[in-house]
This record gives sequence, structure tokens and C-alpha cells, in this order.
Amino acid sequence: MPIDYATLKVIWWLLLGTLLVGFAIMDGFDLGAAILLPFVGRTDAERRVAINTVGPVWEGNQVWLILGGGAIFAAWPALYAASFSGFYLAMLLVLAALILRPVGFKFRSKMPSATWRSTWDWLLFAGGLVPALVFGVAMGNLLEGVPFGFDSELRAHYEFGLFDLLNPFALLCGLVSVAMLATHGARYLALKADGVVAARAAELSRWTALGWLLLFAAGGCWLAHSGYGYRISAGALAGAASDPLAKTVVTAPGAWLGNYQLWPVARGLPVLGLIAPLVLVLLPRARAPGTLFVCSALGVAGVIGTMGVSLFPFLLPSSSEPSSSLTVWDASSSARTLWIMLLATAVFLPIVLAYTAWVYRVLRGRVTVAHVEANPDSTY
Repeated sequence: MPIDYATLKVIWWLLLGTLLVGFAIMDGFDLGAAILLPFVGRTDAERRVAINTVGPVWEGNQVWLILGGGAIFAAWPALYAASFSGFYLAMLLVLAALILRPVGFKFRSKMPSATWRSTWDWLLFAGGLVPALVFGVAMGNLLEGVPFGFDSELRAHYEFGLFDLLNPFALLCGLVSVAMLATHGARYLALKADGVVAARAAELSRWTALGWLLLFAAGGCWLAHSGYGYRISAGALAGAASDPLAKTVVTAPGAWLGNYQLWPVARGLPVLGLIAPLVLVLLPRARAPGTLFVCSALGVAGVIGTMGVSLFPFLLPSSSEPSSSLTVWDASSSARTLWIMLLATAVFLPIVLAYTAWVYRVLRGRVTVAHVEANPDSTY
């Protein structure tokens, strides 16, 4: 095999991060646009404009979430089993909220009643807010550590429920996620919607970006002065067969910042997560909305990358039994599985990217009130 096992694990860690960044950027602006829907549109026509900016593309963007889940299942089966079981109720909540989006898109404009349409507008708002909040809360819990463990036969047990996940630091991370994706959605609406909707979205992006900036900075300060962090003290071999119990992990306050000492180049990620919203606060009405949308996307990538680098090599730290923590080194599939999947990814990922680029080229241009009103049967 041309690539050794340890390198394959790191490659798949990077690919998983790439898929998560892709989801946060591509589906993130869908969620953000839904969060802002009741605020950028004051008339029915204006809200239909906002809906139709994301209506034709949201299904394709959702593919990134499916790819991420599939990658976890195939490359990190222990992580898939532990997280999808432990966070079961949280994931059901996310799925219920995500289901509101296609239903809302399809049924919202089927009846002329103002009450009917307003109800669906707020349900679409919830369909954007809840996943954004829960995803951020989940990330916060990873940084704190999740109370779970394995017995001698690798059967997982959990010591938390849904409400235990809603602790102060995790909720702060959830608010970072909401503000970040709302900003990203606002910049997308400023790029794709017509005059009045785009103008309101651009103005709102200043305030959501300010929230993103302050909350992300507050989260970093909290993390730096908290007791969160874990370190592998013995037993983890990068190229060894996967066995989550073959290592010793100890709590190490401040350990999440240690990787930035090892990899100084990674310091650019949190800086990017701060600079991008700062630019959007200072230049919300710049004449290059496409550039500002790219700036927002880079900021999203910076925040997700900061999370990944801080945790490395941990994937799911355990606060109750630290040595049961899942890491890049002991939670992966076999070397052959990772190699076969890597070859498949090398073939199909460029196809997905090319097709996505083609779709967005075909759908380029702004959505206007006149277009929506002139095509009632082909628009949402």
C-alpha cells in the first residue's frame, strides 16, 4: 500500500474537516437565510424572493451533510456509533427541524392566506435556527468533553441527556454558530436577492457579524482560561490497529491551545475567524457583494478549522473516563478500507465539485420580485 496507515488516518481527518467546512459554507447560507427570512422580507413578495434564492439549491447543499455522515460511518465507525447514540435526541431535534425546510418550501405559497404563509415563514425560521444552534452546542460539548465510556467489550455507556448538553459554554458556542451562519446567509441574500431584500440583508449582516466577532472572541477567552483540555499520556500509536482502550488520557487544562504551538501556521485559522466578521462589520455595503460572500465563507472555514485543530488528535473526548476518548489514532477503520475510500473520493469528489459549480453557474443572477410574480408555477 503506497500510503502508510498513520498517514491515511491524518488524510481522512483532513477530508472529514473538508466535508464539515463544505457543509458549513454551502448549507450554512441556507440555514442563515432561513433565520433571517422574517426580517429581510416585509411583504409576501419580498419573502418569496428570499425563499427562492435558496429554494433551487438547498437539496444539493444538503449533500455535504450526507457526505460528512457517510465519511464518519466508513472512516471512523467507533465515532459514528458513539456520537450517533449519545447525541441521539439532539440529532432527532436537528432532523425534525431540517424536515421543516422542504415542507415549508413546498407548502408555504400553496394557499393565499396571510396567516398560513406567516406560520410557514416562522417554521422555516425555526428550521434554520435549531440546526445552527444544536451544531454549535455539539461543538462546545466536544471541547468540554462528553461523559461517556466503554466497557471491556467496547460497549458504550453514557452519563448525560439532552438537557445536560445545554450548559453555558456549549450554549455560547451555539450562539457563535447562529451568528456566524446568519451572517453567511445575509451575505448570500445580499448577493442573490433584489434591491430592497438585498439592502436589508446587507444591513443585518453588520449586526450579525458583530455578534459573531464578539461571541467568537468571548468563546476563545473562555476556552483559554478554562480547565478544558485532554492529552494522551501513553499507549497511542499512530500506525497501530484501532483500540480506544489501548491508551491513557489525562486532563490537561489549556491543552486545546497546544497545537498552535506545534503548528504556528494554524494560528491563521482563529485569526481568519475574527478578521472576516470584522471586515463585514466595517464594509457591509461594499459594491462587491461576491467578495464579501467569499469573505464570509473564509470566516466560516476559519471557525470550523479552529475547532478541528484545537481538538486534534481527539475526535470525541470523554470527560468521565478520559481514556475512553476517541482519537484519530484509535477510532478509524482498517488501512485497506481507508485506502479504498480514498481512491473513491479522488474520483467522485471532483465530480461533485464540478457539478456544483455548473449548477451555480446556470442559476447565476439575482432573484427579483418581478421574476417571482411572473412565474408563480415554477417558483416557491
